[in-house]
Amino acid sequence: MKSFTPKETVAELDRYIVGQKAAKRAVAIALRNRWRRQQVGADMRDDIHPKNIILIGPTGVGKTEIARRLAKLAQAPFVKVEASKFTEVGYVGRDVESMVRDLVEASISLIREEETKKVRSRATEAAEDRLHELLAHGGQQPSRSSGGFGFAPQAPPQAPRISDADREKLRAKLSAGTLDDTEVEVDVPDTGVTFLKNFSGQGMEEVGVNLQDLFKNMPGFGSRTRKRKLKAPDALKVLENEESGRLVDMDRVNRDALARAESHGIIFLDEIDKICSREGAKAGPDVSREGVQRDLLPVVEGSTVTTKYGPVKTDHVLFIAAGAFHVSKPSDLIPELQGRFPIRVELEALTGDDLVRILKEPKSSLIKQYTALMETEGVKLDFTDDALTEIARLAQSVNDRAQNIGARRLHTVLEKLLDEVSFDAPELTGSALKVDTEYVRKRLSDLVKDEDLSKYIL
Repeated sequence: MKSFTPKETVAELDRYIVGQKAAKRAVAIALRNRWRRQQVGADMRDDIHPKNIILIGPTGVGKTEIARRLAKLAQAPFVKVEASKFTEVGYVGRDVESMVRDLVEASISLIREEETKKVRSRATEAAEDRLHELLAHGGQQPSRSSGGFGFAPQAPPQAPRISDADREKLRAKLSAGTLDDTEVEVDVPDTGVTFLKNFSGQGMEEVGVNLQDLFKNMPGFGSRTRKRKLKAPDALKVLENEESGRLVDMDRVNRDALARAESHGIIFLDEIDKICSREGAKAGPDVSREGVQRDLLPVVEGSTVTTKYGPVKTDHVLFIAAGAFHVSKPSDLIPELQGRFPIRVELEALTGDDLVRILKEPKSSLIKQYTALMETEGVKLDFTDDALTEIARLAQSVNDRAQNIGARRLHTVLEKLLDEVSFDAPELTGSALKVDTEYVRKRLSDLVKDEDLSKYIL
């Protein structure tokens, strides 16, 4: 896990998100407090709970992106869920504890990826040894017993290590493409029992059991493989993955994943305003909304959730909630849930200047994305500063007149602006297009003026 000072966290978030200083400060402090908690004595550590955050602001201002970038920065398990997907027990919907199980799955994927990177070089060498042996046998695998039904097939024998000279020759052939048409026979996992997918979904969430996983661990099911002919480079990737799986200790991965989910997990609860009860309402859908809040309460307060990897405590999971709160306010949440979100940050609506900065400044800004996409077709796009200002002005104009969807409006405007060049790009290889103010106005001004069309198209 990486530790950043609050200033370093804000600086890193500034690379991807424009503005919203207050929200960035709040999440930066929350992240640093996690590191601080690890440094205090064990007798006090368990009593220090994270200060959950509510981000309040219209859609498209960066609420989700702040939480996602924060989790990536901290290398923390992260899941995003919509509060409106949860319902009271007995209604169609997801069990609220499923988000904790999703967090554990995310944690396992994260740690497995880290462990795989550590053994990648050893796995690659072992895979090259096996590929060299396959090529030496004319692409056929050495025969081994399948063991019959109910018994796992024998593991592939360890291929003899090849010399450094032979390894370099093999790598040279792979990089030169001389083995691209050479086929070899490898064992790939047999997914089998696909019909069980229909029975292992939401209905089993309460007990954390997945029928596919249950059958997968039974002899003769999960360990079954089938032979498949693959090109040598593709076979090498399959063998690398197999060797990586063999080298990674999954028991330790599962233990570490549970610990990381408990201590460093981040759950982003989006659309929390959709489960707020309306003031004065005593019946109808508001009763259900309040029920969802009461279902969420024990998880946010801190409880133990059963997963197929073991019990997980949510006492130190950081919950970041977000909502537009157009027709409700945070005080409409039940008092108990309000008390579990002590930090409330209001995000600012985006201005025209903010939209210009969003187009230009982030590391993977929209303009950089579209330019890179067109370069794959051999088309060079050149956006002038005046054009970016005009695009932002038009986007802001549509936001003011129609629904304000924030920075997402830039996606719709740019798609419409570049629709023609995107369609004709394969025939424009080697050409350059200068996108200036005149081009923007020619493509969009009439559309923006027509209010009916702008509502549907932009």
